[in-house]
Amino acid sequence: MTPTSKTLLPERRVEIHASAPARISMMGSRAWLIEAPGAFDLPAQRRIWSMAQNLQQWPAVESLIPGVTNLLVLLHDTPEEPTAVERRLHEYWLSAQALNLEGRQIDIPVCYGGEHATDLEAVCRHTGFSAREVIRRHSLGVYTVVALGSAPGFGYLHGLDPRLATPRKKVPSLNMLKGTVTIGGPQAGVSVLTGPNGWNAIGYAEIEVFNPHAAIPALMAPGDIIRFLPERVEL
Repeated sequence: MTPTSKTLLPERRVEIHASAPARISMMGSRAWLIEAPGAFDLPAQRRIWSMAQNLQQWPAVESLIPGVTNLLVLLHDTPEEPTAVERRLHEYWLSAQALNLEGRQIDIPVCYGGEHATDLEAVCRHTGFSAREVIRRHSLGVYTVVALGSAPGFGYLHGLDPRLATPRKKVPSLNMLKGTVTIGGPQAGVSVLTGPNGWNAIGYAEIEVFNPHAAIPALMAPGDIIRFLPERVEL
């Protein structure tokens, strides 16, 4: 039996761009995870955004969950020919062009150091920089929200000075306060919830990153530009 239009993505005219194929894995009977090849970079993330925008137009798709250089595609129905869906997704990846999302600019005042910067010393040890230099470099960054995830409204921020990259902690903090400004590997972030957190705390922002009762619950959205403004430094 031939799959219906609701269970199979439409064919796409492929204009191949210079790119390695994406890795596409079936997740259950009606979902696929598309992973961009190679290490993270912003152009690959922009192609993920482009794929999400194109795929959301088709009735076969129930939901799309963009992540950091990956995209989860969930269909309404289990397709009769899963390999045909996978082939279509490969075509979509090969034809995807980078999409520049026009986000807002959000300035976040930060108290660097102080009682909430429990991992600033560890970041200094790892990077070899003084606390003031870590703060200076972090606050000079211009960050792009590449995806939301991990917790409701949590934005993964690209744009951290590579020399500040610090691995996430093997043993997480048990009660990190929401609003804590953090470094996790090559990315920056602001904690959304108070609780366990494996990212490195270097400051605190008196800001509501996620409010479930607001008309738009999440402060950040993919494509937004984030700047951290040093309001106070406590060393």
